Amino acid sequence: MFGTSGVRGPVGETVTADLALDVGRALATDGAATVVVGRDARDSGRMLARALLAGLTECGADVVDVGVEATPTVARAVVREGADAGVVVTASHNPAPDNGIKLWAADGRAFDEERNDRITEIVETESFDFAGHDAIGTVERRDAVAGGDARRLHERALRETVPLPDDLSVVVDLGNGVGRVTADALHAAGCDVETLNGQRDGRFPGRPSEPTAANCETAREVVAATDADLGLVHDGDADRMMAIDERGRFVSGDALLALFARREAGPGDRVAVPVDTSLLVADALAAVNADVTYTPVGDAFVAAEASKPGVAFGGEPSGAWIWPERTLCPDGPLAACVLTALIDAEGSLAALVDDLPDYPIRRDSVRTEAKRAIVERVGEVAVAEYDDVSTLDGIRVETETGWFLVRASGTEPLVRITAEAREADDADALFETARDLVERAAADAS
Repeated sequence: MFGTSGVRGPVGETVTADLALDVGRALATDGAATVVVGRDARDSGRMLARALLAGLTECGADVVDVGVEATPTVARAVVREGADAGVVVTASHNPAPDNGIKLWAADGRAFDEERNDRITEIVETESFDFAGHDAIGTVERRDAVAGGDARRLHERALRETVPLPDDLSVVVDLGNGVGRVTADALHAAGCDVETLNGQRDGRFPGRPSEPTAANCETAREVVAATDADLGLVHDGDADRMMAIDERGRFVSGDALLALFARREAGPGDRVAVPVDTSLLVADALAAVNADVTYTPVGDAFVAAEASKPGVAFGGEPSGAWIWPERTLCPDGPLAACVLTALIDAEGSLAALVDDLPDYPIRRDSVRTEAKRAIVERVGEVAVAEYDDVSTLDGIRVETETGWFLVRASGTEPLVRITAEAREADDADALFETARDLVERAAADAS
């Protein structure tokens, strides 16, 4: 039921009020006595949140409802309230017809596989522990309309923990999502902030929710045409943050990950990254006598590793960034503030990115309903043909010239193919090898 980022899919098909009701029931049945609930701006979220609250209270849980807020705002509220769990109704960067449910532990990190599996089992077996008439849970509204302060407290935490500049010009593209805490924090610090797509609208009329280079063309043009020092872009629930340098160039997630990792790690430290991360990050850390530790793809896996001793930072090239000493939830506004402070301290973003090596990396996806079978077959062939094969998440093959990865998407019917080397010809050759393995496996699976 749960993928790498909770339950997610089309509303009325994969994601329904019945499902939300049962997840609420299951979470309370599993022992969550107090639960913080929030949602993103999608219209369907109102219906799903109401069903979720009904399920939670029906099985005796008390709810703190913070309303429409960013995912990291809700996750921080879980910790601050001392709640047993949190729920965000969101499909994150997925398109408007989708929605989803993501569960958060008491320490502010996403549920791990074991806890998600427990919730799934309770839902599938309908083994709910319903409360008696005198033990039904309560709902306390803490949304903005009711005077809630979750967003204000998140903003204050950003300004108190990050040395924000007071003289930079920043373009913030909110993508019609719920990440205004970024603009608020930077504005309060004294930055000149121009927002794009600032009106909350779950239809995402300004641009698609996912913050990619293609989707953020308007923001790139605005940054390039003005005196802005950088651009910051979020997805629909603001757990992701990507950036645009002062020339209007979209900065790759791998480059941002290398910059953040190098800033946060020192000798002997480790940085948690997923298996699809560029060699760029390992090389940047080697320069400061630090190292990478690989995880499966998904912020829950990165957060779990980041919570271990000696891990200074965790991140994903997709735009999820985790500072374990501050929060174990990917916090797009925190990442935006840290990057702004970094630019103020070290100079232009363009110069920092230009100083990084440019390793060719190839990425593509193959749509298929047989993704698990295909990856399993690729693994069988790879183990027979190569010496250095990892099955941590999909099949990652290391060679003398670089690496390639074949893995099943955790949220979509896709097999993802990635290949990288320090030379373009080697990257192309590795990518074609990986694609050939997938095509052969697909033929076997058909």
